[in-house]
Amino acid sequence: MELYIVRHGQTDWNKLCKFQGRVDIELNENGEEAAVKLGKRLCKEGIKFDKIFSSPLKRAYKTAVLILNEIYPDKDYEIIKDQNLKEMTFGKLEGMLYTDWMNTTDPRKYFFDEPAKYVAPEGGESFEEVCARTKEFVQTQIEPLYKDFKEGRILVTAHGACLSSLMCYLENRGVDKFWGDGLKKNCEETVYIYDGNKWKLKA
Repeated sequence: MELYIVRHGQTDWNKLCKFQGRVDIELNENGEEAAVKLGKRLCKEGIKFDKIFSSPLKRAYKTAVLILNEIYPDKDYEIIKDQNLKEMTFGKLEGMLYTDWMNTTDPRKYFFDEPAKYVAPEGGESFEEVCARTKEFVQTQIEPLYKDFKEGRILVTAHGACLSSLMCYLENRGVDKFWGDGLKKNCEETVYIYDGNKWKLKA
């Protein structure tokens, strides 16, 4: 079984380098175009999906819709919204510019470079908390699908930190290596293979 995970397309807050978190920002024109382009490429490659999951936040859900409209132009499809796929929340600091986020003595400055030292702002999530909910999502919603879709494909559209936490589970990484090879780009897809027992990075 193959799992395609895709970060949502660009938003104006991405362009401005702001921490979005749970703020429900729409895709901008660039984000929509990139999602359509990805959908066209997947369609050309003959990629179809047996199950589709998305964060309920608009930027991730619209990304899934635009991708799937290219793959299934004349066919209905279901996108399952899952609360565990919402972006990591940053509490009262959502909307802060990256430069302001990092220019501090507060342990939030370790967010990217030393995640094991990161301490969430008031009302925010820790890396451990977001890892726990995305692990639950994979174990309860994705892995059981192997029984019926051994040769199938699953699509998940979500957010940068959320997907990185999900990949921590798939790759058996700890919080100290939370970002792996780095934050995924907007509309970048990563593919994993599940054999009913363990996950392996495909592409």
